[in-house]
Amino acid sequence: MVIFQKRVAGMSELALDRFLARARRAACLKGIVNVLVTSSSEMRSLNRRFRGKDKPTDVLSFPAADIGAARRAGSHFRAQPIAGEIAISSDLASRNARLLGHAPAEEIKILTLHGLLHLAGFDHEQDKGQMAERERALRAQFRLPTGLIERSMAPGRGSPKNSVTPKRARKLPQ
Repeated sequence: MVIFQKRVAGMSELALDRFLARARRAACLKGIVNVLVTSSSEMRSLNRRFRGKDKPTDVLSFPAADIGAARRAGSHFRAQPIAGEIAISSDLASRNARLLGHAPAEEIKILTLHGLLHLAGFDHEQDKGQMAERERALRAQFRLPTGLIERSMAPGRGSPKNSVTPKRARKLPQ
């Protein structure tokens, strides 16, 4: 499910939902993913609450375990597992897109893809470049411009000033 609390030029809920489905399959991520596109002030609040950092960020990922509670309780309904949730700052996405010379809708897709990879278990802060390589391959597949990891690794080479490196949140919002 995709929810826009704050709109992005050139991007609709339907278009992002379709991209999300294709990207989720390409990332081999099973389960439902919810995406919230919201304001920088809301992202600051989420970042402060879940990471202890009092500043806005462009994307946060909230991984979830397989819910399966209905099955464990003996229900005949098959609950689809939830892979997690992604929150994206519309404000920072639009600003970074402008600074990098591409459309805000493309930036939203880049952030969504980055968040999906975190939900799939990748962590660019801990791995030895595996997430960067997977992100690069998927961006090429979807014909998207430079991603977040590449920007953070090459400051001064297309990296937006004051860009915030996205982080993986440790627990789900309630």
